[in-house]
Amino acid sequence: MLVMVIVLASAGLFTYDQVSVLLRNNAEKHIQQTAVQASGKLDELLRQIETFTAQVTTDGTIQRLMMKELQGQRISFEERQLMQQVVRKQEAYSTGIRSVELYTNDYRMLFPLTDVTLLDRVSPDWIGRANRDKGQLIWYGVDPKYPGVLVAMRQVRLIDRSFTASGYLMVQVDRKYFELTDTDKDSGDNDDSREAMGLIDDKGKVIASDFSSDVDVDSILLQNQSSVVMNGKPYIVVQKRSELTGWRILILTPSEYATEGIAVLRTAVIVSGAVGGLLFLVLTFILSIMITRPILRLIRAMRGAKFGTLKPIPVTSSTMEINELNNTYNQMVVSLNEMIEVVYEKEIIQSKAELKALQAQINPHFLFNTLEAFYWALEDKDEEELAQLVVAMSGLFRYVISRADEDEWVTVGDELDHAERYLKLMVMRMMDRLSWSIEVDESYRRVPIPKLLIQPLVENAILHGVEQRLGPGAVTLRVGASAREGYTRIEVIDNGPGMDADKIHSLYAAMEQGRNQTSAKGTGVGVANVQKRLKLYYESETEGLDIRSEVGHGTTMAFEIPDDIWALK
Repeated sequence: MLVMVIVLASAGLFTYDQVSVLLRNNAEKHIQQTAVQASGKLDELLRQIETFTAQVTTDGTIQRLMMKELQGQRISFEERQLMQQVVRKQEAYSTGIRSVELYTNDYRMLFPLTDVTLLDRVSPDWIGRANRDKGQLIWYGVDPKYPGVLVAMRQVRLIDRSFTASGYLMVQVDRKYFELTDTDKDSGDNDDSREAMGLIDDKGKVIASDFSSDVDVDSILLQNQSSVVMNGKPYIVVQKRSELTGWRILILTPSEYATEGIAVLRTAVIVSGAVGGLLFLVLTFILSIMITRPILRLIRAMRGAKFGTLKPIPVTSSTMEINELNNTYNQMVVSLNEMIEVVYEKEIIQSKAELKALQAQINPHFLFNTLEAFYWALEDKDEEELAQLVVAMSGLFRYVISRADEDEWVTVGDELDHAERYLKLMVMRMMDRLSWSIEVDESYRRVPIPKLLIQPLVENAILHGVEQRLGPGAVTLRVGASAREGYTRIEVIDNGPGMDADKIHSLYAAMEQGRNQTSAKGTGVGVANVQKRLKLYYESETEGLDIRSEVGHGTTMAFEIPDDIWALK
């Protein structure tokens, strides 16, 4: 117990010292972060006004009428009203704009529709500064005539005349637009415990702030103080200067904020030490039980495994070695159960396929011979196109109707040939509404693949893509190298109506639950079945179907398979 007390006391003192320093550092970082965030918000507000004025000055109607004024042609009253309508339309998408005024090079006001000149509104120094900055937005700070607004001005430059100056745009912005703090504070809150923030222009005038009345902003800025007393409490002073306008953000933070939480930490360390000592005494008595009980549980589970009972056991021991034994056993149980489930599902799928073959009651040789007879009859009548379609149909049936002893693995080339025959038949049915293409390098045609994986995706692209589209549609079948080395990527692309994110999510969920394994048009093999067969045949070697779609831009269904599955196995 003495050793444990020494250890806890040493750890508590060390933790208290380190965390105290960490709390102070975090408080200082928070203050700096607040300043950075406020500066970012200010820059964003300024950029919004910059964007608004740029949109107004570069508008086609404004440019055309200003060009007319520059050429000495006075615009009419109706044209001035049209300019005002353009500005009001842009102003509807902005906030904080009090008024917008447009002047010619000779300082005449174009709108609002008054006879005030630019010299009546601003001083010649302001106009000269706007001329020197050549179209850049210039902020002049608080308007001396209207203290509730800030004034900004820029030249209007004609794009089609090599950016020749043609006039001036002046905008008045409400000072409340630049409030950087939350103005909806509850009146019952103690504001002394929170940060106070103000925005000061380059002339030292306060634009917006939540300072109390006893804060002397001029003195703080003049003396560059790092601390100030407000309402009888010391505050830390942080200043941040805006690179766009030269305005300064002034933040006052309570000094006690930096030490907040240290007293709570001290209490927590003492309580933790006392509780730790008590727990040490209790845990000593139950240590032997914690070790032996999990071992006995593991022994019973392993004895039951040889009788076919494969169930994981809970991992509850606090001993690392026993936990490792339990985890290893549980992983073995999960792997065995997964292998049993995979074999069981393969048997079910194979049984269903055999049952469907029995139900069909079709003699393949009779069907093929009949189609061959159709082919020769059409050849004799010079119906070459229909004869080729009969050949495609014969090949389609011959590929699908296979004997039970035939190999279920084919090549990508076989699958592409089967998909091509299916597409030819669909072109006969849909005529000019369907066009298709197959893009593949010959080296990928020899990659092994389970039978009937590609054609169901082509069918899905036609049924739910091309047929749902107004007008002609296209299906592209693309086979190429994957981003993963040693893998081939197969894509089926259509330009149908596409799907939104919710529909794609529901399709993934349906595939996970195994629903919709039969196509709506009766093909017998659906998208969910393709997903399940990929998981069964390739297990962890593939991620299954990758569905990408946008509404109005078609759908792409793809999957990736290893080039040599036998080498991986």
